Amino acid sequence: MAIVRAHVYISGRVQGVFFRSNTRNMAEKLDLTGWVRNLPDGRVEAVFEGEESDVKEMLEWCHKGPRYASVSDVEVKFDKPTGEFDRFEIRYS
Repeated sequence: MAIVRAHVYISGRVQGVFFRSNTRNMAEKLDLTGWVRNLPDGRVEAVFEGEESDVKEMLEWCHKGPRYASVSDVEVKFDKPTGEFDRFEIRYS
């Protein structure tokens, strides 16, 4: 399997609904590395690296999000994986 990197912007009601913590939990379950953070404009931004099938499953999850989220759009850009991450984390800046 190929290792891929997805840079994602998620729009909708995605802040204040535990989106980041649920994203981290799902990413850890799928053995992905990277990060997730809130943006000042109300979106959530994330980077996922891992096996292609696992990243695709994570992207499918991002279209739904956690229970109280209401996702209106998911923008995805695939980049060359860097292998710079050793885990998945929530960023606060």
